[in-house]
Amino acid sequence: MKIGSHSLPNRYFLAPMAGVTDRPWRQLCKQLGAGYAVSEMVTSRTDLQSTRKTRLRTDHTGESGVIAVQIVGTDPQAMAVAARLAIDGGAQVVDINMGCPAKKVCHTWAGSALMQDEPLALQIVQAVVQASAPHGVPVTLKMRTGWSNAHRNAVALARRAEEAGVQMLTVHGRTREQGYQGQAEYDTVAAVKAAVRIPVVANGDIDSPQKARAVLQATGADAVMIGRAALGRPWIFREVAHFMATGQLLAPPLVAEVQRLVLAHLHAHYALYGEHTGVRRARKHIGAIVRHLPGGDALRERINAIELSALQWEAVAEFFHALHRRMDRLPAPATYNSQADLETAP
Repeated sequence: MKIGSHSLPNRYFLAPMAGVTDRPWRQLCKQLGAGYAVSEMVTSRTDLQSTRKTRLRTDHTGESGVIAVQIVGTDPQAMAVAARLAIDGGAQVVDINMGCPAKKVCHTWAGSALMQDEPLALQIVQAVVQASAPHGVPVTLKMRTGWSNAHRNAVALARRAEEAGVQMLTVHGRTREQGYQGQAEYDTVAAVKAAVRIPVVANGDIDSPQKARAVLQATGADAVMIGRAALGRPWIFREVAHFMATGQLLAPPLVAEVQRLVLAHLHAHYALYGEHTGVRRARKHIGAIVRHLPGGDALRERINAIELSALQWEAVAEFFHALHRRMDRLPAPATYNSQADLETAP
């Protein structure tokens, strides 16, 4: 699996999610088997380029693997500038967001709203490719199947994006109209794969090793991208890799291992965001991991009232220490295909 000149270790990717896939989380998922991880979307608005949020989203200090930055916007030239800034900051791949269904993004006609305006979408692709090509940085595109059930234009847009120089496509199997409701469909993903020569990545409702294999078989896609299921279960990537290689399900992780990983992740989280923001953003990650575990709801309530990182870290350490006395391994995985965790984002 390659993107431009970059070789990837496998074809099981972490999807970009605003408020979730910051550098510490990407690092954790890569450590647990993700072959590729894309940053949270970075705005192309020039008046927001110097904000703290943008600076943190573009911090790649010590990040391993291929560094991919997703940019979002509606103005071709502003998107070209955003691509150059991302490259100056260390991006090795620039990803264009035409898949986000969030109202605050689509309200400005960015994200998946661009699929309604193919000429503008193509202008943005061309501008970003032209800005990135002199640096040898490949451009990728993430989109949906279309704007609505009556307007599924992913295949047409995929062909034009390939002609314009995009080197990989990711297709989420829902329309913008669906948001995250209903079931993802993969026929359109398969149609996109059949229509282009560049790699195609399937995304949407992939929440188990079995589902990853089924989607790869149904679509012929080159890779799968996992989003919401990884939020509470970052080890899903090694589970998928093991199942694809052996046909056997990997045993759930040891409680002691999860404790070590989560506590180390919290330290990385606090180091990036500082005390105030770090504690608040960490609540979402902790809550997602423990929500299906015995005593998880009580811990979620407890940490929501904690304001200091040292106390939050200690509460999590105590929780896993007590859990370890009850069991060696986590229970068999549940299906984490809910929007609830993302909706708790600060």
